[in-house]
Amino acid sequence: MTAPNDPDAGVRLAAEYLQLVAEGRTDDAAALLARPADIRELVLAGAGFTTLSRRTGRTLPTAMRAQAGGRQTRLGALRDAHRRDVDGLRTWLQAAAQELVTVTGLAEAARARLGTPSAG
Repeated sequence: MTAPNDPDAGVRLAAEYLQLVAEGRTDDAAALLARPADIRELVLAGAGFTTLSRRTGRTLPTAMRAQAGGRQTRLGALRDAHRRDVDGLRTWLQAAAQELVTVTGLAEAARARLGTPSAG
């Protein structure tokens, strides 16, 4: 991560991770998750994944949205359980990254099946 004081750094990292996964560059994506070195950087990165996951989750059909909400709650508990543990937070970051990939895939599948929701 470049600047720990940059509130958008986590979202950019999450978007970059998602792009690498979409391109099939899983080793590069894993290396990206290994970059944050301290608790603050890990939490900032995880917040970016959470932001994108929740934003994408709000576009899901109702039942899928409810399931995504439950997974987000469990991820929050995992984060809280490892609040001061770098290795535990790294596990949480990896789980948050996987959740973003899952929610993005579900949203794409729902759009393909149901069409893009109309705006307004």
